[in-house]
Amino acid sequence: MTQPQTEPPRPPLPPFTAQSAAQKARGAEDAWNSRDPARVAAAYTPDSRWRNRSEFFSGREAIAAFLERKWASEQEYRLIKEVWAFHDDRIAVRFAYEWHDAAGAWFRSHGNEQWQFAADGRMARREASINDVPIRETDRLFHWPLGARPADHPGLTELGL
Repeated sequence: MTQPQTEPPRPPLPPFTAQSAAQKARGAEDAWNSRDPARVAAAYTPDSRWRNRSEFFSGREAIAAFLERKWASEQEYRLIKEVWAFHDDRIAVRFAYEWHDAAGAWFRSHGNEQWQFAADGRMARREASINDVPIRETDRLFHWPLGARPADHPGLTELGL
């Protein structure tokens, strides 16, 4: 009889410190900025539960499908996350991202996420509240090339967001 294969852990692992929570948030930011649904979904438990705005779903397949839809409509997506609080196996972050729609209208989306992690470092639960604010293209603050935010690019606090 074959034993089920287990996935390797995804450090940093809970319980979190200020440093490991910041590392976890930056890792999530980098993954989301890749706009690769499979890469992002792999950071969640197979049965991870999500609330994103008014959508509720669970499981990696649903997460990947959601992200495919999201990034098809939110073009030139660039995201910054910042730890708000942490305790044991939970992290709260605030974030902002900029994107434009198919018509070229720009938005800055502001939000908060509450994360709960399994012992292996994968996210078991994600709850996100997000508001979209129309902006002029000249008001954009996130100008790095698509992909991970450069290490020297200011974060939310430094940008006054």
